[in-house]
Amino acid sequence: MFDLAGHGTTMRREALAGATTFLTMAYIVFVNPGILSTTGMDFGAVFTATCLAAAFGTLLMGLLANYPIALAPLMGENAFFATVVLSGIAGITLPWQTALAAVFLSGVLFLVLTAVKVREMIVDAVPLGLKHAIASGIGMFIVFIGLVNAGIVVRRPADDPLAVPVRLGDLGTAPPLLALGGTLLTAALLVRKVRGAILIGLAGTSLAAWALGHVQFGSLVSAPPSLAPTFLAMDLGGVWHWSVLPVVLIFLYMAVFDAIGTLVGVADRAGILTPEGKLPRATRALSSDAAATVVGAVLGTSTTGAYIESAAGVQAGGRTGLTNLVTGGLFLVTLFLSPIAVAVASPIVIDGHVYSPITAPALILVGCLMAQGMARIRWDDLTEAIPAFLVMVMMPFTWSIADGIAAGFIAYPLLKLASGRGREASWLVRGLGLLFLARYLFLPS
Repeated sequence: MFDLAGHGTTMRREALAGATTFLTMAYIVFVNPGILSTTGMDFGAVFTATCLAAAFGTLLMGLLANYPIALAPLMGENAFFATVVLSGIAGITLPWQTALAAVFLSGVLFLVLTAVKVREMIVDAVPLGLKHAIASGIGMFIVFIGLVNAGIVVRRPADDPLAVPVRLGDLGTAPPLLALGGTLLTAALLVRKVRGAILIGLAGTSLAAWALGHVQFGSLVSAPPSLAPTFLAMDLGGVWHWSVLPVVLIFLYMAVFDAIGTLVGVADRAGILTPEGKLPRATRALSSDAAATVVGAVLGTSTTGAYIESAAGVQAGGRTGLTNLVTGGLFLVTLFLSPIAVAVASPIVIDGHVYSPITAPALILVGCLMAQGMARIRWDDLTEAIPAFLVMVMMPFTWSIADGIAAGFIAYPLLKLASGRGREASWLVRGLGLLFLARYLFLPS
């Protein structure tokens, strides 16, 4: 079924690769519920939804496309989800049920675009520099969120307009010290290429927090938390409003480019790409990715997609979908470890301030890894560099992924036109730039 011989691999090697991939991305079962629970979603239900969505997507990718590329709820997309619910975009804050419906609709649209081959047109129309900038900007945004959650960076109080917008926190207190120690530990493991570095870093930070009395561990194993609080909780009626359309499109945009970038990158490492650079069984792989988002939204989690950490399993020898069967099976086993997830992701409250120093190192370092695309931006061409730079800085500075993307899409066609190279901006980019510009000129912020 998996053609192990044809791919030059064995069952033992595939099993080891599957376990390796799981260890490198298992942090998501702790971090994702922690992020989404800030919106009012039930932590336990999101934990269960995360495990089930990861298992479903990973198994589907392995069985349908025969790829060793695992899926799970995506970092970046979950941060955007929380931003939409807590801070809003375009001046509108959505309930998490409506945001979940937007994720569902974006997954359905992704499936349709994949089926009718429109996806290639959209991908080809967006400049490569903006693609790298969006991924890098989301990485910087995630780093900023991690620094704030850790107490390393402190935001201005809402009731004090004269205070500095952001400043360094009190690094002598326990939460920043825990986060800094966890970040240094995880970074050291990453540079030494230790498998499961982020997960080991989470464990080390958790033990340090436990030793200081900030974390309480009870039982280690229990029945999976109920899925009822988030299962089919989508407000599909509320999503059919013009104000929600930008949210749906951004979820769709992030999902499409995350999927393509990750699939091509990992497939290249695995030697799956054709000599012409094409991705075999691309429609099956992208359909698996889109279907995982749809099912994940039904279960109660943000966008589910392919994980770049799958490259660790490929490095360990994974070449076929059998690798995914092992990884997906381990996510199902993780369903019974919810007490550990609750202890690790629970916030620490000190003097009325809420911190999440245990999961902050994962956010900081995953954000750092996502920012690697900066190196592929054409900094010698200012018509490419300035829009890309605006995307990356506006995301964390405005606390909004949407505003960062808008800045890039407005600046790109304008600068191309000013340089006499207006035709280099595709009709799609010009159209999106005009829509974003009209939104800021005529709609309330």
